[in-house]
Amino acid sequence: MTQPDAIPGKRRRGIYLLPNLFTTACLFSGFYAILTAMKGHFEPAAIAVFVAMVMDGLDGRVARLTNTQSEFGAEYDSLSDMVAFGLAPSLVMYLWALSGLGKLGWLAAFIYAACTALRLARFNTQIGIADKRYFQGLPSPSAAAILASGVWLAVDHGVSGQDLSWLACVLTGVVGLLMVSNFRYHSFKEIDFRGRIRFITVVVVMLGFAAVFFHPPLVLFAGFSAYAVSGPVLTLLHLRRRRGERQLAGRR
Repeated sequence: MTQPDAIPGKRRRGIYLLPNLFTTACLFSGFYAILTAMKGHFEPAAIAVFVAMVMDGLDGRVARLTNTQSEFGAEYDSLSDMVAFGLAPSLVMYLWALSGLGKLGWLAAFIYAACTALRLARFNTQIGIADKRYFQGLPSPSAAAILASGVWLAVDHGVSGQDLSWLACVLTGVVGLLMVSNFRYHSFKEIDFRGRIRFITVVVVMLGFAAVFFHPPLVLFAGFSAYAVSGPVLTLLHLRRRRGERQLAGRR
C-alpha cells in the first residue's frame, strides 16, 4: 500500500532559501565588523556595517518579489538586525573610542545596544498597526550608519578615536535614545520603484550616487545625520499643525 506524498492540511516543513541567504549575509557582515574591529581595522569594520545595510534592504524585497515571506524569515531578520545594527556598531565604537572612558564608555555602548533591541521589539509589535509612511523612532540601520560613517570619516582623516572619546560617547548615547524616542521619521515606503517616475528624479538619484562616491564617509555621515535630525523637526511641525487645526476648529 503506497503512502500519500503529503498529508492534507499539514504544513510542509522547511524555510525559503533565497531571502534567508541575504539575511545571513547581513548577519555575517555584522559579525565580520566585530572581528575586524577587534584587530584594530576600523575602516573595513565600518564598511561592513554598510554592507549589512544593503543586505538587509534586499532580503525583504526579494521575499516580497518572490512571494517567499514567512514568520521564520521575519524572526531571523530581526535577530540578524540586532547583531548587525546593534552589537556591531556599539562594539566598533567602543573599541575605537570609548574603551578609554572606563565604565562610562561601556555604559554608552550598552545603552546603544539595549536601545536597538527595544527599537526592534517595538517595531515587531507594531507591524500591521502603525502608519507605514512613518517610523516611530530612528530606524536601527540609520542609527548604525551614523556611528559607522563617523568612525570611517575619522579614520579616513587620520583622527584617533581617543581624541574624540567624549564626542563619540555623546553621539552613541544620543543616537541610541533617538531609536526609542517617539519622533516620526519618513519610511519612504510610499515610493513605488516599479512605477514610472519623472526624469528629474533620475537626475537627482544620479547626482546622489555621484556625491556618495566623491567622498563616501563624509556624505554618508552628513546624510544620515540629517535624517536623524529630521525626526524631531518633522514631529514638531506635525504637532504645530495639529495645534493650529485645533485652534481653527475652536474659533468656528
